[in-house]
This record gives sequence, structure tokens and C-alpha cells, in this order.
Amino acid sequence: MHHRFIGAVAEHADQDRKQTGNSMGTITKALNLLNHFCPGRAEIGLTEFRTLSGQDKATVHRHLNELAANGFLEQNPVTRGYRLGPAILRLAAVRERLFPARTIVAPIVEKLSSDLGELVHVSLRDGLHLSPLIHHDALIHGTRVYFDEAELLPLHATASGHAMLAFGPEELLPDVLKGDLRPSTAHTITDPVRLKKIVDDVRVQGIAFVDQGFETDVSSFAAPLFADQPEAIGTIAVAVPTIRMTDDMKRRIRDALPASAAEVTDRLGGVVPAHLKRIWADAA
Repeated sequence: MHHRFIGAVAEHADQDRKQTGNSMGTITKALNLLNHFCPGRAEIGLTEFRTLSGQDKATVHRHLNELAANGFLEQNPVTRGYRLGPAILRLAAVRERLFPARTIVAPIVEKLSSDLGELVHVSLRDGLHLSPLIHHDALIHGTRVYFDEAELLPLHATASGHAMLAFGPEELLPDVLKGDLRPSTAHTITDPVRLKKIVDDVRVQGIAFVDQGFETDVSSFAAPLFADQPEAIGTIAVAVPTIRMTDDMKRRIRDALPASAAEVTDRLGGVVPAHLKRIWADAA
């Protein structure tokens, strides 16, 4: 009787774990629908959501109803398309008020941009992507880098992503390597072996550099940012039209970027790991 009771408890526990896993998978799929919105796609219909997500129509419709019921989406009564709802604005406002990251890092981003005369942006990790937080362009050149703060940055194709893979959570690189290394340009690294080697080199150098990996004619440097853990939470990067990425510009960026990364980390209440401080100090 005792053994049967233990077995029954174990069986119920296993069922609970399976149900929890399925529930979390459902929540993730529903929330991932929100990632399809961007400035060029402000409103999305059911059919387009189905195509973008790869899920069946009934499942997508259920997810959309749940998101709308909780204020994350609202439906246009005329077009029947969905757009971001008021809950998004409320949560964004609460986050900024309690953790005003944009306000905190803005002066550092603006100063680095002014010093270099180029676009500087800070992004935070969002799963297997980077979500832009803030950017600033000194606007002193006719040819400039266009930056879309609503666009998620792929980890395998950007300097920011390479810095994140090098100094982020240990499981991050394996997860990206087994995923879809989709090319954004002819220069995007899509070979897992080559990408791993590049990330290993970034760990040694302390700074990532990518030439036209995400956008043609744009080259970037990036350094990691930290909070209260020894794992990077995001990056600060400098993006430059490739035609202006001279040896002198590369030197100036390498000289300035570590100090700015350390200052942003400090403002966020974090600490740069000691080994990375040594790497940056030795390169100075």
C-alpha cells in the first residue's frame, strides 16, 4: 500500500510537470506573436499571423483572443487586424519608472556618439535576440547608419550578438549554434564551426567586430554590459558605414568602447568581471 501510494504521487507529479511544460510552451507561443510587430507592420491580421508564426489557425486565434482579453493586443473594429494594446504601454512605463535604463545610459551613449561622430546603440538580451534600448547618432555626416529600435538583432549576425555570445550565459552559444543561422547579407556567418571560433576570439579580445554581417556597407564594434551577475545582460555598440571604417576609426572605437561599457555597467549597478577588465586594460 505504501509503495502504491508513492507510485501514485510520483505519477501525479510527472503529470504536473508535463502540464506545466505544455503550459509554458503555450504561453511562449502566445507571447512570441507580439514579436512580429514592427514599424513596418503595425497591424497584423489573423491570416498573416498564421503565416508568420507557422501555427495553425485555431491555435493562433485562441492566442490572439487571450492576448486581447488581457490588454496586450487590441483589434481594429474596421480592418479586424490586431495592434499592440494598452497593457504594453503600461508595462513599459512601469519598467522605465522603476528601472529607468534609458534615462540612465542616455548621457553615456550620447557622449560616445559625439566623440566618435558615429551611431552608438545599447541593446539588452531578449531570449536568442537583442532588443534595442536606446541609440544616438551625432548627425554630422551625410552618409549615416539607419537604426530601427523596434528591430530585434540576431546574435549570430551582429557585433552586439557576438559580444553577447562571448560573455552571456553559458548555454546561449550552444542554443544559437543549433538554431537557424539565417543570412542577413552575403557576409553573415552561417557556419556553426566558424561562428564558435569567432566567439572564442571575442572572449580573448574583449570586443567584437563584424563587417557587414547584418547590413551591407555597415561595420560595427560591440562590448558587453553587466548587471549584478558575471554574465552579460546586453551590449553597447558603434555602427559605422564601412566606407568610413578606417584603421584610425577602428583604433578610436577600440580605445573608447571599453570605458563606455564599464560606465554603463556601473550605472546599471553591475560590475565588469575582473578578467575582462584586465583584457581591456592590456589593450589600452
